[in-house]
Amino acid sequence: MAIRVNHRLTARGLRPQIERLFALSAGKILELERTWNPAHGAPVFTVNGRYTARGWTDWTQGFQHGSALLQFDATGDPRFLQLGRRGTIEHMAGHVSHTGVHDHGFNNISTYGNLWRLMREGRLARDERERDFYELALKVSGAVQAARWTRRLDGGYLHSFNGPHSLFIDTMRSLRSLAVAHQLGHVLLAEQDQRVSLLQRLVEHAETTARYNIYYGEGRDLYDVCGRVAQEAIFNVASGHYRCPSTQQGYSPFSTWTRGLAWAVTGFAEQLEFLATLPEAELAAVLAPDAKPGCGRRVTKARRTGPRETETPTRTPDQVDRMFLRAATATGDYYLAVACANGIPMWDTGAPNLHRLGDYGNKPADPFNRWEPVDSSAAAVAAQGLIRLGNYLCRRRQRRRGICYRQAGLTIAHTLFAEPYLATDTRHQGLILHSVYHRPNGWDRGPPGQRVPNGESSLWGDYHARELALLILREARGEPYPTFY
Repeated sequence: MAIRVNHRLTARGLRPQIERLFALSAGKILELERTWNPAHGAPVFTVNGRYTARGWTDWTQGFQHGSALLQFDATGDPRFLQLGRRGTIEHMAGHVSHTGVHDHGFNNISTYGNLWRLMREGRLARDERERDFYELALKVSGAVQAARWTRRLDGGYLHSFNGPHSLFIDTMRSLRSLAVAHQLGHVLLAEQDQRVSLLQRLVEHAETTARYNIYYGEGRDLYDVCGRVAQEAIFNVASGHYRCPSTQQGYSPFSTWTRGLAWAVTGFAEQLEFLATLPEAELAAVLAPDAKPGCGRRVTKARRTGPRETETPTRTPDQVDRMFLRAATATGDYYLAVACANGIPMWDTGAPNLHRLGDYGNKPADPFNRWEPVDSSAAAVAAQGLIRLGNYLCRRRQRRRGICYRQAGLTIAHTLFAEPYLATDTRHQGLILHSVYHRPNGWDRGPPGQRVPNGESSLWGDYHARELALLILREARGEPYPTFY
C-alpha cells in the first residue's frame, strides 16, 4: 500500500482546479458568515451540510476568519479582506491571551498572522499603527503559548489542554506562534523578570516531540515502525520521566491517527523553513549548555520506558537541523506508505475494520465504504507539509528526494480539488468533504442509514485546503512564496 505519485503534475497544471476551488470557496465563506451566530462559539464541522459548533474549545475560530483572508489573498476580492479583518478584530482578542490551550498557531497565526503577512508583502496598504496592532497580538500570543511549559529532565514541552503531563503532536503546528514572536524580537518575561527565549522553547518542544511522539523503528515497543506517530506522550510531572504513548482522537496509542501524522509532517517541515532563516549564531546561542531556562538536568537511573533520558547534550545548529529533518522525513515517508493510492488516508492505521476492506491501500480511497472512514482533512494538512519539505530539500541541493515529496503533495492536491472530495454543491457550507473529527467519541456524522461517517466537512480541513491551494497557486503565478518567516 502506498500513494501512487503522479510525476507529471505541475503547479501550473493544477491552476484550473485551484481557480474552481476558490470560486466555490467564495460562496461558502459568504454563506457561513451570513448564517453563523458568534454566540454559539466557533463553527467546527458540518452536519447535513451546515456548520455546527462543538463545545470542546474554540480552536477553529481562527480558521473561519483566516479562510476569508486566504480567499482575499488568492482572488484579490476586497470583500474577503474586510470580512477577515473585521472578524479578527471583533472575535479573536480573547485567543491572544488564552492561557488554557495549545492552539495559538491555529487561531492567531491564521488571523493576525495572515494580516501581518499580507501587509509585509505589500498586499495591504502600509499603515504603521495597524501593523503595530498585528505585531503586538502576535508577540503576546507567542509568549502566552510559550508560558504553557512543562520542564522535564532533558528539556521541556508546551503541554496540551489535558494538563502538564500531556504533549500533543498537534502542537507542532502551533510552534508558528513562537517562531513569529521570536522573529519580532519578543521574549517571555517570567518570575524575577527572567527573560525566556521563545526560540529556545520552540527548539526544546520540537526536540521532545521528535523523541517521544515519533518512532524510528528502533525497538521502543513491539509496534515501533519508522514514522509512526503517537498523538500524545504522557510524562510523570513529579519525576520528569516519560511514561507511555496515548491518544485522544485515534484508535490506539500503538497505531497512528493520520491527522496527527499530518500535523507532524507539516509542523516539522515549516519549522525547517524557519530555522533556515536564522543566523547560525542566533540558534547556537540558545543551544549552549548554560542557556537559561530550559537546560536539562542529569537524571537518576530508572527503568527505561522510552527513548533514553539523559542530561541535555550540547547541540549544534546542524544537529538540530538534522533532528528536525529526520522527524519530517520519517513521518513524510510513513504518510506516503500508509495513504491510499490517491493520497487520501484512512482515519487511523489501526482502525479495527480495515481488514474488511481487503487490499484498500493499493486502490483509491473509498469514502463511501461500509467499514472505516477516510480523513480528507489529514490529506489537506499533509500535502502542504510534503510540498514544503520538498522545497526545503531542493534548496538544500537534495533535488531528487525533494521532487518526490513535492510531487506527492501535488498528487494529493489533485485528488482533493476534485470530486468526490471537492464540495461542488453550493448548498453545502463545507469546501472539502469526507473529514473526520473525533471517531472514538462518535462526533462525526454521515447520511442516514450509513454506519461510517462521510459527506461532511471540517473547518480545519477547509482552511488547510485553502492554504494548500494558495501555496500552489502562488507558484503557478510566479508570486512570492507564502511564509511567515
